[in-house]
Parts: sequence; structure tokens; C-alpha cells
Amino acid sequence: MAKIKILGNQQLRLSGTVKISGAKNAVLPAIAASLLTKEAIYLHNIPLVKDVFTILTLMRGLGAEYSLEKESLTIQTRSILSDEASYEHVRAMRASILVLGPLLARHGKAIVALPGGCAIGSRPIDLHIHGLEKMGASISLEHGYIHAHAKKLHGAEIEFEKKTVGGTENLVMAASLARGETILRNCSLEPEVVNLCQLLVKMGAKIEGIGEETMRIKGVDDLGGADHEIIPDRIEAGTFLVVGALNQGEITLEGVQPEHLTTVIEKLRFSGTEILADPQRDNVVKVKGSAEIKPQDVTTSPYPGFPTDMQAQFTVLMTQAEGTSIITETIFDRRFSHVNELLRLGANIEVFQDKAIVKGKTPLSGAEVIASDLRASASLVLAGLIASGETVINDVEHLDRGYEKIEEKLKSLGAQIERIKNEEIS
Repeated sequence: MAKIKILGNQQLRLSGTVKISGAKNAVLPAIAASLLTKEAIYLHNIPLVKDVFTILTLMRGLGAEYSLEKESLTIQTRSILSDEASYEHVRAMRASILVLGPLLARHGKAIVALPGGCAIGSRPIDLHIHGLEKMGASISLEHGYIHAHAKKLHGAEIEFEKKTVGGTENLVMAASLARGETILRNCSLEPEVVNLCQLLVKMGAKIEGIGEETMRIKGVDDLGGADHEIIPDRIEAGTFLVVGALNQGEITLEGVQPEHLTTVIEKLRFSGTEILADPQRDNVVKVKGSAEIKPQDVTTSPYPGFPTDMQAQFTVLMTQAEGTSIITETIFDRRFSHVNELLRLGANIEVFQDKAIVKGKTPLSGAEVIASDLRASASLVLAGLIASGETVINDVEHLDRGYEKIEEKLKSLGAQIERIKNEEIS
């Protein structure tokens, strides 16, 4: 089991250029969508992260063939050889539930283990199941598995009780091959959902209202192949924007879509961070922190609100603000697990139900900590960069699920960070 060791500096001065990878949360549903057709799907700007390799292993078990060269993936499922996504493959990643809709739509049946992934509270899949049932599926839960059958899905009018990214993605994929028209209301608006819908349209799906809360999908008999670019990872970009906000040097981020980060950028600028677009190059921004960070309150909410996946990183920034900030988490329960580890580094934070009260400015000092989930891992890396002395982060396999070579990218900026094996730690 690897760890990450960081020699931090309270006067952080990093500089250089970082290329943002493709979005993990966009490529996973795109890979699942390849189950909808016998033809090949060509995906570009693939992030080489653990979750991608996990879903590819799952897809191979279902009958997919693929080749991955650098950042380009070719994947094709000529025939579905198995309708079961086993617990062995599913337990590490919640996005595995996204094979349920495509399998059911094309193959007529699916057996999918209840998903695992990060321990950040309850994320029920009821909305996926209820929607598929309205489309004619017969679904039962047996021994930790979802058993779904449908001779042919049919269109339906479905309103999500609350915003659900995975539910929207699963049902729009299923509806693409269903008989008749499906109307989805209260859809999630995330860029990753939009990117998936754009891929489905290239495959021949008929979708109206992409990027809107109501989508209409007219089912077709068959879908074909497509060539598609995965959008940049807005959460990785946001994480590096916070690195810049904590930093007195200037960092340039390449491969960013600032319009996907409007709320994050607004909050960072309010705190004093300088963020500028490059007039000479598209999708490039420069970021530099302020010597005096302003405190502010943040409440997570579905896109286009402040993303829950940026909450932990922003909490670290607020430990360095001059005053008190209140971070309110409305998306997931139990998503303050990083707070206990930040306390070990010297942060002054109190948690009351869905709120974290952050008091700054607090100097942090290095310690050994444990990463409990993907974004908590990122927050501990950020904290380690500005803590005096040495910080060692355990359980970094969480980090590898969503960040491609983050320590190498930070090292290229001048950070003293390295990945080491247990036996190398004195």
C-alpha cells in the first residue's frame, strides 16, 4: 500500500503549468453507453485513473473489447456475453450502476451488484430503480444484487424527486433504446450529463432539452458508433485552482473550461484569489493567491451551484482565511470525514450536523493522516502543501480513483511531494 509524503511550506510558492485531465465523471458513463451498440465507440481525452481501469475490467466481463492508447480509448461490445456485473468488480466504484440501464435496454436483463465506492454517506439508487420500473422493467433486490428484466422498455414520464446525476444518466441511456417517448423532469444539469447526451446524439439517439431540467427522448431501434471528446475534469481543475489560491506563485492551468467552474471561481475571487483567462489561448487560466484570504460561507448544491466534490478542498482554503467561515453540506451526509484529519494538522474546525465552522487563520503543521474518500484525499494533499514539516497521507488508493498522477503534477510546480511504499517510511 502506497503513501504520499509531503514536505510543506507555510509560505507556499509554486509556479508552472499543469494540464488538466479528462473528466472521470464524464468518461465512466460514456464507457457504459458503449453497451448500447454493436459498433465501436472512440473516446478521447481519457484520464488514466483507477476508476477508468475498474469499469473497463467490468466491461470486459460483459463482453466488451477495448484498446487504450495514451488518452484514446476504442471500445466495442459486439455481443453481450454476460448480464451480470459482479460484486467483485462493482464494490470499488458506484459508477458501475451505470451499466444497469444500457444492459436492460439492449439485452433485456441485468444483474448488478449494489454499488460501493467512497464512504461519504447514503446515496440510494431508488431513483434509478423507480424510473426503470416506470419504463416497464421488473426489478427485485436479492442478496445484494439488483435483478432487472424487461422484454422491451417503453417510454414513460418520470420526475425525479431530487436531482440525481447517475439516475439521469442511467435513464437517458435506457430511454434511447426504449419504445416511444420518455420525458425526464428535474434532470441533473451537470456538464458530465450534457457530455453523455452529446455522445448519445452522435450515436443516433433523439434527445431534446440537453442541459435543461426537462429532457424528451424518442427511442430508436438501434444506435451506432461515434467519435467523442471527453470534457476536462472540472473537479481536478477546481482542486488546482485552490492550490493556486493557497499559493504566492503563479500557476497556469491548461485544458480548463471555466464556464463549468463559474461558482467555484466566483468564491475563490471573493476570497482574494486572482484568476485570469489567457486571451491568447482558449481553455487556459492563470491563478495566484492573496496574502490575505477572506473568509466566506459556502453551501453545496447541485450544478450550477457549488459542487460537493469541492467542499473538502475549499475547507482547507478557509483554514487560512482571516476569520470564521461556515461550510454547509447539503448533498451527502457524513461528508466531513476529512475534518478529523485536518484537526490533526492543527486546523480549528467544529462540525454541527451539516455544517463545518472553520476558524482561521490557523497555521498547520505536518502529521500522519488517513484519507477516507476521494475528495478528502485531495484536501489532505492541499493541507500538507501548506503545513510546516512533513505530512504523510495513508490510503491514497482513494486519490488514485480520480486524480491522474497528482503528485507528479504538483512536483512539476515545485512541490516537495513523493509517493512511497510503506517500507520506505522511517
